Amino acid sequence: MKTTLPNNRRSFVKMILGAPMLPLGASGIATAMAHESAFGAQAISDYKTAEFISMEAPSLANPEAMATTTVGSLLEITSQNNHKKTYKLAYEPFFITGDMVPDGNGGKVLAGGYVDIHNRPIMDTSVTGKERQFFSDCPDGMSLLKLAKPNVKGVSGNTVFAVVQFEYTNANQGGEKMYGVLPSQIAVLTLNQDPKSGKLSLVKYSPVNTSSAQGLWITCGSSLSPWNTHLSSEEYEPDAPFAHENSRFKSFSKNLYGNETSANPYNYGHLPEVTVNPDGTGTLVKHYCLGRISHELIEVMPDKRTVLMGDDYTNSGMFLFIADKEEDLSSGTLYVAKLGDGFSIDPKDAGAKLSWIKLGHATSDEIKKLANSLEPSDIMTVLKTDPNDSSFTKIFYDGTANWVKLNPGMEKAAAFLETHRYAYLMGGSMGFSKMEGTTVNIKDKVSYFALQNIQDSMVKGSKGWNAQSNIEMTKPLIAGAIMTSKLTGGQKDQSGNTLNSQWVPTTVSALMVGEDIEQDALGNLANPNKISNPDNLKFSEKLRTLFIGEDSSTHVNNFIWAYNVDTKKLSRIASMPSGAEATGLGVVDNLNGWMYITANFQHPGDWLGKLHEKVKPTLDPLIKRNYKDRFGAAVGYITATPSGIKLN
Repeated sequence: MKTTLPNNRRSFVKMILGAPMLPLGASGIATAMAHESAFGAQAISDYKTAEFISMEAPSLANPEAMATTTVGSLLEITSQNNHKKTYKLAYEPFFITGDMVPDGNGGKVLAGGYVDIHNRPIMDTSVTGKERQFFSDCPDGMSLLKLAKPNVKGVSGNTVFAVVQFEYTNANQGGEKMYGVLPSQIAVLTLNQDPKSGKLSLVKYSPVNTSSAQGLWITCGSSLSPWNTHLSSEEYEPDAPFAHENSRFKSFSKNLYGNETSANPYNYGHLPEVTVNPDGTGTLVKHYCLGRISHELIEVMPDKRTVLMGDDYTNSGMFLFIADKEEDLSSGTLYVAKLGDGFSIDPKDAGAKLSWIKLGHATSDEIKKLANSLEPSDIMTVLKTDPNDSSFTKIFYDGTANWVKLNPGMEKAAAFLETHRYAYLMGGSMGFSKMEGTTVNIKDKVSYFALQNIQDSMVKGSKGWNAQSNIEMTKPLIAGAIMTSKLTGGQKDQSGNTLNSQWVPTTVSALMVGEDIEQDALGNLANPNKISNPDNLKFSEKLRTLFIGEDSSTHVNNFIWAYNVDTKKLSRIASMPSGAEATGLGVVDNLNGWMYITANFQHPGDWLGKLHEKVKPTLDPLIKRNYKDRFGAAVGYITATPSGIKLN
């Protein structure tokens, strides 16, 4: 879906992207483009529509552009009286992980630094003579917000806050992989917002104390709740019945607690929520009643009760949580979807209907008590080989067959602590593969979710495939797809009870898909002018635009895309450093009058064999130079330059 511009507009875009970073409404540009009516210099006072003008994918013709965050896109705003103003977009980082940043008390703190359950630094001792505190190269989910009465010293303009989480670190200095073996960290950033330009600058970095929540496990995507809190995630929940065999989880426990046995797997795979305090600190609570699944990125509906959840897993499902009270996720009812016939990834097809199976109702406190009092064998027996015993049920879990027998009276514990297995036993469609970010289009009352790839459990006859899921793809699509669901009320569960929500998904169909290709000259294994391996999703009501961040093993550079749901136009708006995943995606339509798109990336230069073999020799030294020998990554946002964007 490559954007094609008229020749004169393409020439203008090339000219503008090579020019100094000036506001596109400036008189010099207006004069230069007096013949191009689409680009006027009029001030926008009454917003009507927005259009992103796509950038080209970077290439080895400009290696520097491939080795950093490159934003070469434009945003054209049209007013109600059809005046137009065009902004050049750019990337503004707050910091690179590993930087020493202000702690708000006159000192410095290590950005992305790891600490244990006692808030003591965790040290990388893998190279003698280079011992240092571990810091993350994998920032992920981020929320941007403001409070009514902030109280942070050192802010000269408007006080705003960001919450950013650090999923993992890719490797130690000795080159050993470190995925999932360090407790994930979260920080609150106090930012100074320039009232004249909208520019955000870091004033204070405050790590969030996670010890009361037993630390955090692999915090991935996030969202901002309607009540202004940061909703985090814990993905790839430890497989509790076999955690004692899991070297990664044992290493996690040792780094967190100082030994391999203290960490309880049932305390991970839940939903952490961070509340920002007026002094720029954060308070964290972990909710145990939304299911213990591979939480990726949840979205709370406008009713402030209904929650859609990504489930980044093989043999994952569509899960729905309806809270008992508004703005309170500490109790509610958990459901899993059952797919009807007709599931398809062809956007021309109608897709499949959804029904919902109630798994259970619980409070967070009661499930937390169960988590800390039960062993996996108290809940169910799980075997990896066929016992030839009819009292066991064969299911599929994380791509492999399990034989499961639920213990009498343990339905609630199973529903909330062994959610994937219990949902399968209850008849849920547990056949998705890497169902990632979710978001909602409120006006049209539809939701979107990302399938990072379509393989394994989604393809008939492949690893983890099961007929119960009602998903029967005939071949994989590694590039993945974005799906959409219609939302409505009056829906009933399998027992005929009405779901207490007007925002329940009732269908699932394809919005857009990627395209696998034979390797191109640069190394891409998917069409670089279409989405590939979508991950983060965010929707802007003001812009009528779905933003898409990639976690691609098929694009040499991962991109951020903007898809206008009215015009159906897909525009590439940013490119991450080669080998890096686009993370931290968020959109704020109005923050003291200014619009922002948050954007991070993680693990730059994480080279993937065939994909990067043509670019690695050129780009590796550049990325090492830019990002602390590949140990650092950026936390920041996309904005216009030098002044931000106001959509009045």
